[in-house]
Amino acid sequence: MSVTIRLLLFVALVGIVSGKHEEYIGWKSYYVELKSQTQLKTLRTLTSKYEIDALVHPILDREGILIVKPEHQKAFEQEAKAEEIAYRIHVDDIKRHLDHDDRILQKHRRKSMNRSGGRRLPYDSYQEIEVINDYLDYIGETYPNVAKVVDAANSFEGRPIKYVKISTTNFEDESKPIIYIDGGMHGRERISPPPVTWAIHKLVENVTEKDLLERFDWILLPVANPDGYQFTFTTNRLWRKSCSNDQHLLSTVCLGVDLNRNFDFYWNTAGTSDSPCSDTYAGSKPFSEVEARVVRDILHENVHRMAMYVSFHSFGSMILYPWGSGHLPPNAVELREVATVIAEEINKHSIPDFPRYFVGNSALMIGNEVSGDAEDYAYNLGVPLAFTIKLPYPKVTSSLEGYLLDPMYIGQVCRETWEGLIVGARKAGDLFKDKNN
Repeated sequence: MSVTIRLLLFVALVGIVSGKHEEYIGWKSYYVELKSQTQLKTLRTLTSKYEIDALVHPILDREGILIVKPEHQKAFEQEAKAEEIAYRIHVDDIKRHLDHDDRILQKHRRKSMNRSGGRRLPYDSYQEIEVINDYLDYIGETYPNVAKVVDAANSFEGRPIKYVKISTTNFEDESKPIIYIDGGMHGRERISPPPVTWAIHKLVENVTEKDLLERFDWILLPVANPDGYQFTFTTNRLWRKSCSNDQHLLSTVCLGVDLNRNFDFYWNTAGTSDSPCSDTYAGSKPFSEVEARVVRDILHENVHRMAMYVSFHSFGSMILYPWGSGHLPPNAVELREVATVIAEEINKHSIPDFPRYFVGNSALMIGNEVSGDAEDYAYNLGVPLAFTIKLPYPKVTSSLEGYLLDPMYIGQVCRETWEGLIVGARKAGDLFKDKNN
């Protein structure tokens, strides 16, 4: 390839990248540190008042990262200062940093394509939905004795919603407890599918913990929200919701529903919005979204022997458990015990760049009540252990250029998270066995 052609391609790439993310011109994000429950409650009010988005939820004595629109920045700073809430700028130009993320992604993709001649899924770059689905199909075709790929339904925009059932006994041994894991419920949380596909890899292609296949059956859904996930590659990097346009008169202008507010458990009563333009819009009714119905149907079909439900999200280095109201369920001790085992094992294999995992009730930890979420729905249905795992975001660095998690961290997140899942599944299996004896 001539120097001139390479230069033209580079200029074209820069033009494409710089032309994206225009909606985030002038947006800022802030490090926020909370020192008391009072400040936690105050921040909840500010979040609603100024349409603040949490990239990383602040919790007591650990900084979070909040995204604030240009029109609300001055008022937010004034009120935070008046309430003695410590804040400082995280990123003063979100668009520029998202552009940098795109350049990093393009670089990693070129390397991945040069190295990866087969069907193995690379873990040094974020993959689009077609690549992930191709990998699932490859697993089903190559390992039919242990893995079955299910095309559960098509998304609102017609993309297949695929999950994998992994079993040495074809799911016919009713004595084996089931571990269910999903990711990609929120489109922008691109780090949440890789730990799910990594678990598939470790259970099928590179089996080092044989007892996890002998003792358990597995259901793994890497991308619960394929439309929203793909939308982050083509249109809006920070898109959270599904992409339906039939839920409200304004839905053609403001697409989508927050899938993790669309489940039929105290639906639309807390931590949600009635506005389709909100990131936490709960939909026109429970299970209005086909994507949420797929998760619901998996749970209903398998709840009688499901020992643990895990849903991966980002960011925060937290393991959260029910209820979203802040009330503790009857087996809160067991929930905390298993969450702690998982967290401690992840921490053992983590790196200095990542914060240590914290464990707690979802509402009490974050300071926000939530309704209609999958974790609470699964637990209420009868799954004894239900967790949301918020994956890590790097600690403060003075050389921050990108905005979201650099692809260089994907492999590390997958490896350390898998170590946590190993001990968590074993503990869940022991508790499930004791309960049913």
